[in-house]
Amino acid sequence: MTTAMNDIRNEAGVNIDPREIAKFNAMAARWWDPEGECKPLHRINPLRVEYIEHHARLRERAVVDVGCGGGILCEALAARGAHVTGIDMADAALGVARMHMIETGAKVEYRQSSAENYARETPAAADVVTCMELIEHVPDPAALVKACAALVRPGGDVFFSTLNRTPKSYLFAIVGAEYVLRMLPKGTHDYARFIRPSELAALLRAAGLELRNTCGIAYNPIGDRYSLSDDIAVNYLIHAVRSA
Repeated sequence: MTTAMNDIRNEAGVNIDPREIAKFNAMAARWWDPEGECKPLHRINPLRVEYIEHHARLRERAVVDVGCGGGILCEALAARGAHVTGIDMADAALGVARMHMIETGAKVEYRQSSAENYARETPAAADVVTCMELIEHVPDPAALVKACAALVRPGGDVFFSTLNRTPKSYLFAIVGAEYVLRMLPKGTHDYARFIRPSELAALLRAAGLELRNTCGIAYNPIGDRYSLSDDIAVNYLIHAVRSA
């Protein structure tokens, strides 16, 4: 990111990379195509919901999905009985999320906001906060983690998913997914922004979050199947709880 972009971000108080917002706005119209470039998100979404519901009660709980994009996770959580608010800075993606909600009858509130600004507006208002595949796309991961911690009530649950920074993740998530299998558009990920579980755990502690569980998401290209796994070398999920 250029110095000018950093200056804009700091003055606005918004932890975003304009290039990342443009990237996700460009793919907004194809967000809900289960066979398009968001196919991996559709495939792993049931696993994410399974993991979240295993560690936190969803029915009648207030959930904030940070970086909701087109609303794939939001609608799934709402279907489990949660009161879901999805926030994102990509306006085109939010437009698609709202249109899809009308088509399906799902009940989700969508807001164009950064996590930091929304945390200032609604501190400790959520029972559960989810932040999936976002931390590797922001300039300041520590600020994002702190914002997610501020959004959730004491004793509430916070979930992150991201990519580990390992040779295996470079091979699978970039070379394999973007160039060989073409499951994702080229340039979707920046390996330098991948974050190791130990690094994320340190950010959690600094934000007053207690790490409770780490789980991997494995992909088998032979059977074209995803599954929850003990292998956290590529994709992984983290569950944390805000200190009471």
